[in-house]
Amino acid sequence: MASGTTRGGLIAAAVTVVCAVTVLAAPGMAWAGPNPAPSASATPAPGTTPGAAPGTTAGAGAGTTPAPGKDLQAVRAQLDTLYHDAAVATDAYNAAEEAAKKQSAALVELARKIVKGRERLAELKTRAGAAAAAQYRTGGLPDEAHLLLSDDPQEFLDGTGRVLQGQKATKGLLAELTQTQQDLEQYAEDASAQWQKLEANRKAKAKAQKRIEQQIAAAEELESQLEKQEKERLAQLEKEAAQQAQTAWLDTGVLKGAQGKATTQGAKAVRFATAQMGKPYEWGAEGPKTFDCSGLTSQAWANAGVPVPRTSQEQWKQLPHVAVEDMRPGDLIIYFKDASHVALYVGDGTIVHAPRPGRTVTLAGAGSMPILGVVRPGA
Repeated sequence: MASGTTRGGLIAAAVTVVCAVTVLAAPGMAWAGPNPAPSASATPAPGTTPGAAPGTTAGAGAGTTPAPGKDLQAVRAQLDTLYHDAAVATDAYNAAEEAAKKQSAALVELARKIVKGRERLAELKTRAGAAAAAQYRTGGLPDEAHLLLSDDPQEFLDGTGRVLQGQKATKGLLAELTQTQQDLEQYAEDASAQWQKLEANRKAKAKAQKRIEQQIAAAEELESQLEKQEKERLAQLEKEAAQQAQTAWLDTGVLKGAQGKATTQGAKAVRFATAQMGKPYEWGAEGPKTFDCSGLTSQAWANAGVPVPRTSQEQWKQLPHVAVEDMRPGDLIIYFKDASHVALYVGDGTIVHAPRPGRTVTLAGAGSMPILGVVRPGA
């Protein structure tokens, strides 16, 4: 067991830790939410991936940038890759941020326990000191000895009960004193462990944030090299690709016979999400002025009274899965093999989503991006 000095150091360190929690938890910028993904108007046909496999690096160097006007399809593919990679990094950032929030809350709770424990320990020590002082005043003889020396039979009988109660109280006091000391040591150790996790997540967030900013900067640099006519043509290519993907998806007949109606909560989530149309995409944002893809879906369902995971990947992992042909308004459609994008289904083959940086919350065809699957909050 640790020495008294070590215990005191651990406890003091744990209390100090909490003071720093607010520093780590304070956002330096808008917190990112799950991954931004290519917009409905900027993605390939179903079954294809956006430019590159998930997690691949689309370098920001000028050497990898297609010359504007030469091959706009290649430009579009590279933009898809850059924004997709930013989306993957955003999901990693958000996962770390969510964990950090829980760790910060745990540290604050541990600090409260430590403060209460120290107050209780001081109280118990005061009581123990008072008992010792009382024994000193009686010449150091225990209550049992005073009882045996009594000449009064009635006093003897009355005193027996008091002695037994006193012995029980003393044992209880010592037991609680010991337990409180042990609890304080455990709280301090737990606080130290949570602090280490918080530090690890801070580093993970910083790494993910750097990656996000690099990919978005590279995409913006690539777009800035396009002439006005090329940007207009690129937008047209994106629109055509989205329409082709949607048409191909509808032609599969996946929605034929689909009669699913929104629940009261699902309808409320849809109303919230569609009311955000026109608001800018911002990675890590959960409203009210800006959103990222899972920030929009998680807030829509929170508004309906149903909490869902913050990131698109966790939404895919934790929420109940339903068949695409059985989906109903309010369900969440997860896109790409790595679950890096999510949208809210509004019915009639349409979604509302926050596409990617530079875009706003909008409606799109549900089949305009490759669908991984459908999940149902509140099921």
